[in-house]
Amino acid sequence: GSLVPTHAVSGPAAAPRWDPQPLAYQELQSERTEVPASRLLEETALSRPGSEDSAGCGELVWVGEPVVFGRADSIAGKYGVWMKDPEPVPPFTQETTWRVDAVGTEVRQLFQYEAAEQLARGYPAKVHILPQPLESTGAVIYRGGLFFQPRHSRTVARYDLRGETVTAEREIPGAGYHGQYPYSWGGYTDIDLAVDESGLWVIYSTEKARGAIVLSKLDPDTLEIQRTWETNIRKRGVANSFVICGTLYTVSSYSAPNATINFAYDTATSTSRALSIPFENRFRYLSMVDYNPAERQLFAWDSFNMVTYPVRLSQV
Repeated sequence: GSLVPTHAVSGPAAAPRWDPQPLAYQELQSERTEVPASRLLEETALSRPGSEDSAGCGELVWVGEPVVFGRADSIAGKYGVWMKDPEPVPPFTQETTWRVDAVGTEVRQLFQYEAAEQLARGYPAKVHILPQPLESTGAVIYRGGLFFQPRHSRTVARYDLRGETVTAEREIPGAGYHGQYPYSWGGYTDIDLAVDESGLWVIYSTEKARGAIVLSKLDPDTLEIQRTWETNIRKRGVANSFVICGTLYTVSSYSAPNATINFAYDTATSTSRALSIPFENRFRYLSMVDYNPAERQLFAWDSFNMVTYPVRLSQV
């Protein structure tokens, strides 16, 4: 990176964060926020609940400021996906970090890093070439598999990270794809996968649901749909969504610096409610957000930047 004057590293930023900023300032800012990242990781590791233990489950009450882990250096990285596996399979660990740069028509590369620090320096340990290109930013890593939507299809596939082959594929009945029911920013985000304390989910919409978000629980081995909920939240009306403890949460805007988590849909009661939890889009182009139940953090991609957000859940 560029040389950073020492005064920029310590003292608080003079400019309020919502000022339009020159790129150089944003880069300075991201270098400054990277410093405590490893310390934050240690703290979350200490307070990490066991993955079986959903007793620590509660409602989302707070989302912290974004912490920048890395920045994509080419136009292919304007939007993408990055994540860790909350329930990894050896030889992979909870530190193994994965990334897909999702700009382009033939997106087949899955980058593997030993840890998030390696991602920041830009050297993958390995590059997996997927047997079929994936669509958009909806992919997740869970229990040793990359779950993704193959391009131009309403199918979800599981790519086994050890065997490097697709082990399951299933069509999501009636799901819109390739621009029918995307999130508000577009980007063919019609089919979005998510992971929480209880397992694997797919977020989409159908003609029958008239563009409202439909949420289905998937079996991670067979991709069979176990149960489906139809919400009253319009998919095109929100910027993104994720699942925590069986509740779907939506983000109000992908570009407003002071956005909010604006709706929650609880699968236990099949009801939704409006919320207003502050959520900061520091770089103004949120293309992916996913929850990691092992770290109790949101992973997000915000205009070339790979960031995490700490979250707090209410004590039930």
